[in-house]
Amino acid sequence: MAGMENSSDSPASPADGVSPAIAISPAGAVSPAGAVSPAGGVSPAGGGGGHPFLDDAFEIRWSRLTAEHVGPDIGRALAGAQEAIDAIAARDPDALTFENTFLALERATEPLSVAWGKVAHLQSVNDSPALRAAYNAMLPEVSAFFARIPLNAALWARLKAFAATPAAAALRGARRRFVGETLLNFRQQGADLPGGRRARLEALEGELARLAQRYAENVLDATNAWQLVVGDEARLAGLPAHAKAAARRSAEAKGFFGAPGRPAWRFTLHQPSLGPALTYLDDDALRREIWEALAAAGAREPHDNTPLIPQILALRAEKAALLGRPDFAALMLERRMAKSGGRALAFLEDLQARTQAAFARECRELEEFGGGGGAEGRGLAPWEVGHRAEKLRRARYDFDEEALRPYFPMDRVIAGLFEVVNRVFGLQILERNTAAAGAEIPNPKSQIPNDDAAADTADAGGGTAAGGASAAGGAGAGGGDAVEVWHPEVRFYDVRDRAGRHVGSFYADWHPRESKRGGAWMNQLLTGGPRPDGSRAPHLGFICGNLTPPADGRPALLTHREVETIFHEFGHLLHHLLGEVEIQSLNGVNVALDFVELPSQLMENWCWERGGLDLFARHHETGAPIPEELFKKMIAARNFRSACAMMRQLAFGKMDLLLHLRAGGFGARGGGARAADGGSGAATADGDGGAEADGGSAEAGGDVEAVVRPLIADCLVPTHPPAPTGVKRFNHIFADPAGYAAGYYSYKWAEVLDADAFTRFQREGIFNAATGAAFVEHILSKGNSEDPAVLFRAFMGREPELDALLKRSGLASAA
Repeated sequence: MAGMENSSDSPASPADGVSPAIAISPAGAVSPAGAVSPAGGVSPAGGGGGHPFLDDAFEIRWSRLTAEHVGPDIGRALAGAQEAIDAIAARDPDALTFENTFLALERATEPLSVAWGKVAHLQSVNDSPALRAAYNAMLPEVSAFFARIPLNAALWARLKAFAATPAAAALRGARRRFVGETLLNFRQQGADLPGGRRARLEALEGELARLAQRYAENVLDATNAWQLVVGDEARLAGLPAHAKAAARRSAEAKGFFGAPGRPAWRFTLHQPSLGPALTYLDDDALRREIWEALAAAGAREPHDNTPLIPQILALRAEKAALLGRPDFAALMLERRMAKSGGRALAFLEDLQARTQAAFARECRELEEFGGGGGAEGRGLAPWEVGHRAEKLRRARYDFDEEALRPYFPMDRVIAGLFEVVNRVFGLQILERNTAAAGAEIPNPKSQIPNDDAAADTADAGGGTAAGGASAAGGAGAGGGDAVEVWHPEVRFYDVRDRAGRHVGSFYADWHPRESKRGGAWMNQLLTGGPRPDGSRAPHLGFICGNLTPPADGRPALLTHREVETIFHEFGHLLHHLLGEVEIQSLNGVNVALDFVELPSQLMENWCWERGGLDLFARHHETGAPIPEELFKKMIAARNFRSACAMMRQLAFGKMDLLLHLRAGGFGARGGGARAADGGSGAATADGDGGAEADGGSAEAGGDVEAVVRPLIADCLVPTHPPAPTGVKRFNHIFADPAGYAAGYYSYKWAEVLDADAFTRFQREGIFNAATGAAFVEHILSKGNSEDPAVLFRAFMGREPELDALLKRSGLASAA
């Protein structure tokens, strides 16, 4: 995953500062023990009716999911889940079966996981004071409940007893995998701990969930709190017309105007505003002001994450020590492809060594370009990097990325994406009518002109109508009734396979709002899959982003990076929708974190192939495809500063791993040691750490930034003053009790897999249906029913190779 430092210095995965990610836990900030994920088709007693969060309807009634129902509904679901678990724990030891132990455990928490997933989702896309209060009120209870599951001695005894039977030994396929994964998960979550330590672990999990939620709230609130209103149009020199118009609309929407009869322009830290400002504004002082606000996000009161980071790290270290692991990385990675923090770190350092020379050259070239140094004769300032890099790219390749924007109207991009997956994976995607707050929103007709190009897109694959609408212009798979959505901009789609099966449906929410968290992500709402009677239940998921919105009667015109983001998130969605595993918690995206990004990153490749682009990259006014000269410039500039992009991601990955491998230097001393000695006191952040080998320690009240930066300085573009690491707004690793913690390396690990896997498509044809079917068979449909290394070998016929990534990044010669 290639981050672009010229748009934002926030920790992000793909370009444009957007953070495509998959939400790790189906319960939002909670990581359910037992690897139980949301699943459809199960309704607790009395579900629905007066308990809307417990309604198991496939098409969710979002208008009924209000803050006042969170407490009663989640409380009811908690009680039902506990009753179901108690029943398993009370089973006659002589009458244990797979169905009344392991399978019963999976089903026990389904209603709770689904209901809490809805709460967490709404808190991410429609935040409000009432909803946030309701979420935070129930978060400790939900966290404690899931933490207690593997600590239930009677339940654990029943699971171990059945696992030791001949019946368990005779299990095969997904059922055998599920037993093994559940046993490992229970042990990893403390099932074998003595009573005192179990109680401490349960309390610790609740505290981690609370701190992670505070961290995420601080990032969101700091982002929303800042704005800059400019009244002098001359200061906007260099800013693209679309960004300038968006800034003006933003100011007007907030009631800001300049001198009488003159407009004003408003800038924020949300990506559609932030990226163009830092990249294109010629006014150095204006860029500096925006950059400094970004650097301060999450680092200043009243939204300061500085004191939370040592506490989170200390609690994670204590958890690892309680469970007999040397560090949190060891705990998190033992069931992933990398297996250990040391191996993951060695992987990143190997890539760094292969990239270092090219990185040094790119940094030197940027500083020397235009006379060298910064505006005041000092070294290059961090707010100058993106702006100067764009100038250098234009000078070297005569390429302005903004020249591509008119060729990427969002509806056409969506239609092209659907055509790609129709050709490659045999899927037909049909848009449904939607309604929000009771008002129907007609299925919007595509903004693609009625020209031959549009007809080619609609007809080429024999299934997907232009714009994603059904060919009949109507309802799609589910009939003509409108599907309720949580916001008027949200759209809803049904997905059918070659056999006509309804494999799943999804919501898409692409544009920014102040009530919506930043970045881009996918998650599941309901997990279907094979049923015991031989039928198949459809899956339900969603994809979200913060992409350029439509304006002034024109469609949303995207950057190429935003196009990649859409394809990326849809790759995650395919992994969910095409799951064919009978055990729901092994389905789809419930795989090792360093494998989960393979399908998403693979999809990005079609955004760079001429054949893929020609399906959707058409001028929004003329319908003309990207001119060949512009396409060649785009390809030539693809790997511009690719070493810097590589090193940026390596810096985030190394920072994450070192924070968790050497937590003593950043968090409290003694939390883990006390736990290992059997103590049950709460971890504190008042110790002196003790990481002399790590270059220092973060004292209580100190700043982890000063300690972590020297550890990754050789991966950072040298600037004066030095740019902050972004550790205080690193949602990937701190906004969830686990999340991507000790796992951010996964983006690069999976990028090796995706670059290698795509070589088969290039060799056999990027639209080769047989190759697509093989990817579905061996990867997308299998979920976690088999070891990911086995799945990759099944698709490629060999182990993964690093060369494809280096070649694609233009770094093969440097290596």
